[in-house]
Formats: sequence, structure tokens, C-alpha cells
Amino acid sequence: MPATSPSSKRRSSRRTPAPPPTWLKMDELSRTAGAPKSTILFYLAQGLLPKPRRTGRNMAYYDPACVERIRLIQRMQSHHRLTISEIRQCLSDAQRGAELGVYLELDEEVFGPIGYRRLLDARGFCRETGLSAAQLEELVQAGLLLPLETGRFDTQDLSMGRMFLNAFALGIRTQDLSYYAELGEKIVDREMALRNRMTAHLPYQQDAAATTQMVKNARMCRAYVIDRLFQHRVAGMKDLKDLPQPKEGP
Repeated sequence: MPATSPSSKRRSSRRTPAPPPTWLKMDELSRTAGAPKSTILFYLAQGLLPKPRRTGRNMAYYDPACVERIRLIQRMQSHHRLTISEIRQCLSDAQRGAELGVYLELDEEVFGPIGYRRLLDARGFCRETGLSAAQLEELVQAGLLLPLETGRFDTQDLSMGRMFLNAFALGIRTQDLSYYAELGEKIVDREMALRNRMTAHLPYQQDAAATTQMVKNARMCRAYVIDRLFQHRVAGMKDLKDLPQPKEGP
């Protein structure tokens, strides 16, 4: 049996141990995380992902935890529009990282999940709703269409745009609906004042958790009170042509 040369022994001693069987190749990581290879390599270069375990010049394996980390980074970019440096700071700071989970939960409660945010420009919005560019501009100026990004419309905006088109077909004008924007501003002002009063003394995580619950409560209150007021008015009508009288002011 031939003797092993010293150089062979040195190469053998420097060999990288095989990764655990659950670790992923790049193609597997890309497919599982739903991110292109170029994005993953960018995150690696920016120090946002742990370095892979290399078993050869062109072979590397990635910790399965990278899947959730990639999804988290994408959520931080798409939901919060955080910069890479801000994301790096959040991920490297244990305390900020713990707070971030609560903040992301609050963000999703307020704005909805990522899939809810398919964005269209004004031309695409008009095409899908049937509204004209002039009608769209009128609704935005009246505060009845309120895109979160100027000139970019999501799924909720689309639903409202289609509803406004139906209203216009009935002969309803934009100015006929302006009270929704006026009264909505007052309601939200009161809601925000209440939130600030109730959470000002709370530390960050408790503030975010309490605000998340208050958002849920506010949505229930808006829908319940307004719908019930409407139901009571309709119940008081003698027939369909009986005009319910508005309440007199103080």
C-alpha cells in the first residue's frame, strides 16, 4: 500500500466538514425563500445573511434559517421601506430585533399583508376601474381616494374606485360624498388623540402591542356604530319613500 504523502495529509486536514443534511444549496434556498439568486448574493454582500459553509470552490450550503431571514428582510423593505443600513442595524441589535417583530405585526394590521399591496400607476388604475383620469383626479383632490403613495394605487384603492364608478352611474357626484372625507378626518383625529393619551407612558413593545389592539377596536367601532345608526334610521321609515329626517344639531 503506497504511503500517504505529507502534502496529502495537509490537504486532508484542511478539508471543510460536510454541512448538516438540512442545509440548502443556493438553488434550493432561492426556490424556498422565493428570492432570486442575485438578491440573496446582494444580501450576503451587505452582511444581512450568515455566511454559507463552503465545501468546494463552487459549492456552498446555507443555514435553513436564511429562508425566514430573507423573507423578513423583504418585508422590512416592502412594508417599512427601510434602507439596507437600517435593516442591518435592526438585525444586528438584539433589542431592536425583538421590537421589530411587534412593529411588523402592527404594520401588517394597519396596512394589510404584502399581497394586498399590488400597486398600479394612474393609467393602470383607470384601466381596471373604468374611471377617467379627470374623475380620478377629482376623487383624489376631494380626499375620497387616498393612495398611500402618490400616483400608486393598491387593491383597496381599486375596490373603492370601482365603487365610485357605480356611484357616478347613479348620478351621484364627488361633492355629494365629500362629507366622508370631512367627518373621517375628525374621527381619525380623535382616534389618534386617544391612542397617544393611552400609550404615551408605555415602553416601545407595549405601545406597539396596545396600538395594534386599538386599531382592531377602531375598525369594529367604525363599522358597528355607523351601520347601526343607518339601520335604526331605516327601521324608523314608514316605507321606501319616507324620507328619514337628519338629527338636529345641539
